Amino acid sequence: MNPSHNENDSQSAEATYLRATASVESDHPQIRELVAKLSDGAADIHETARRIFLWTRDEIPYSLFNPFEQMEHYRATAIINRGRGYCVQKAVVLCTLARAAGIPARLIFADIINHRAGEAMEQLFGSLRFVYHSYVDMYLGDTWVQAVPSFDRNLCAEQGYPVVEFDGHHSALFPDRDAQGRRYIEYVARHGHFDDVPLTAMLQAWEDYYGQQRVASWKIAMANGGPESL
Repeated sequence: MNPSHNENDSQSAEATYLRATASVESDHPQIRELVAKLSDGAADIHETARRIFLWTRDEIPYSLFNPFEQMEHYRATAIINRGRGYCVQKAVVLCTLARAAGIPARLIFADIINHRAGEAMEQLFGSLRFVYHSYVDMYLGDTWVQAVPSFDRNLCAEQGYPVVEFDGHHSALFPDRDAQGRRYIEYVARHGHFDDVPLTAMLQAWEDYYGQQRVASWKIAMANGGPESL
C-alpha cells in the first residue's frame, strides 16, 4: 500500500470531514459534552468509536415518524433532544459525535430493500425499497470503516432483526440474511458520500420514486402528530 496515498487520504479526510456543518453540529457544546462523557476512559479512538456507535444505536430509538423536510429536522442536537430518529437522522448523530471526537466522518447514502419490513411498511411506502437510506463512514486506523446505527437493540428484539454490532475496527452493515437464513437487507443502489445531508437531492429522489402525493402526505402527517394522521 502506498504510504503517500494514505497520508493524502488522511489529510483530505481531516480537512473535509472534521468540520461542523448545518446538521453535523460537531462544535456544539451539548455535543462536545456528550462525547467527553462517552469517551471518558476509552483506551483509544477505536473504543471511542464503538461507544458512540452503541449510544447512537440504542439511545436514539429508530422511528420513521419524524419531521423530515427541512434541514433543521436533521440537526444533531434536535434529534438528540427529540429522542428518536429514522436512519438518516441517526446517521447524522453518529457522524456528529465522531467528528466531535476527532474522527473524520461522512454520511453515505444508498437504496436498500428490507425484505423483512412487513406489510405495514410496504403500505406506507408502496414498496420495500428505502430510497436514500443512510449510514456512516469513519476514518479509523488509516482506513474508512462503515457502520449503520439505524435499528436499536429493542427494535431488533421486537422484529427479530439481527443486531448490528460494531467493534470500532471493522465495517458493520446490515447482513443480507437473518439468523434463520431469511432474506433481510439488500443494497441495490449507492448515491455516494457527503459531508452533510443532501436534502434537496434526497427529497427529489423520494418524489421521483414514491410519488409527490405520497411524500406530501408524509409531510402533512408528521406536521399533525405522526402515523395516525396518514
